[in-house]
Amino acid sequence: MTREPDGLGPGSLTWRFFGDTRMALVGPRAAVLQNMLPALGQGVLDHSVFFDETFARVKRSAGPILNTVYGLDRAHATGTKVRDYHTDIKGTMPDGSRYHALDPETYYWAHATFFDNMLYGVETFIRPLGEDEKRRLYEESKTWYRMYGVSDRAMPEDWEAYQAYWKRMLDDEIVAHKTARYGVGYVSKGLPRPGRVPAPVWRAVSPPLNSVARFVTVGGLHPRMRELLGTPWSAADERRYRRFASGVRKLNRVWPLLPEAVRYVPQARKGFARARRRAR
Repeated sequence: MTREPDGLGPGSLTWRFFGDTRMALVGPRAAVLQNMLPALGQGVLDHSVFFDETFARVKRSAGPILNTVYGLDRAHATGTKVRDYHTDIKGTMPDGSRYHALDPETYYWAHATFFDNMLYGVETFIRPLGEDEKRRLYEESKTWYRMYGVSDRAMPEDWEAYQAYWKRMLDDEIVAHKTARYGVGYVSKGLPRPGRVPAPVWRAVSPPLNSVARFVTVGGLHPRMRELLGTPWSAADERRYRRFASGVRKLNRVWPLLPEAVRYVPQARKGFARARRRAR
């Protein structure tokens, strides 16, 4: 019998950081970047409710991935469910070639964007990471990826190989796919009105929300993403964003004193609670 891979646990850096609520300040960096790989963007365009229910799609995707990270002995079962959601996501690219969401190169790219999102979020809003910590986080990301039960042939062997992979993908492989452009469309057009919010209320509250959403979204994009997607970002914008990030980092002094319900998303809190029960 083949032994299922072991998941991550409370001693991992990934558990410490991935479900930290400050990661929300990164904005939709990972989701947009995923869709800039042509095959993945096409799959979302052809099969997802993303265009009709954008926030529902993001929520539906994030929960199972968090449960894979924080699932302990349930991580592999959760990961394979996430994988199986993608079984029928396949079709034809505009050039006539075929795509499939479970192609290892495509599937690994989606995973790599979540790993990048965590690294960026930690270094921007929490603290700088040392090279040893980055290597450790990368090794943990390999454990996390294996929970999905997808071929790991596309996964770089080590941290140095991952950095080369990431540079190549940003320089040569990503494009301004229609799905990615839609994902940042509210930067210029404004956020869509939630169905349960009356139109007069939305007209009153949406201007400041749109301003914050633009700032967080564009600020969190990699410069290469801004270049390809044509999202304006000035030197003054960058200075404001750096001041904002610096202010958030100063919360490190009081952050550990806040309730766990403030510091971590529900999936992470459930994982911590299960780990504490098992330790008793």
